[in-house]
Amino acid sequence: VKESWTGFSDQPQYDNARKIGEALINAFVDESDEGVDEVHIVYTRFRSMLVQEPHSVRMLPLEVVEGEEKPADDEVLPLYEFEPSADEVLDALLPKYVQSRIFYALLQASASELAARQKAMKSATDNADELIKKFTRIANQARQAGITQEISEIVGGVNALADATAGSE
Repeated sequence: VKESWTGFSDQPQYDNARKIGEALINAFVDESDEGVDEVHIVYTRFRSMLVQEPHSVRMLPLEVVEGEEKPADDEVLPLYEFEPSADEVLDALLPKYVQSRIFYALLQASASELAARQKAMKSATDNADELIKKFTRIANQARQAGITQEISEIVGGVNALADATAGSE
């Protein structure tokens, strides 16, 4: 690991993604031994409040994905003219693409972290509520047993007095 970025997962800003993107692109275009051949980004992808999954994407070099539908035989493919040149357009768009994908990954990771925290807090709250119910029942049973014991002692005392007064007559 050549460099890492931490400390902004709670509220990621686009400026953070821009700085990360610039560093990654510089490392990718660096032709020396310090450069890298591929750039992959691994993050936690948010699916739902209950499901977050690890996800890996190769950022650089870009993968060319061909469309599945082939043009009809009579269809004329559009010709594109780039002004400035295609290389200059791609050089200008590549950093913006990488930065936006990094920002997307930061937002996904942030949402996943928030969902996991909320799920953990809900679980802790449910467990605490269950413990409160359990210990309230135990306290009520102990209190009821104490009351029953006192009533038994009072009834036993009354019976003993009744027997003592009946025996003296």
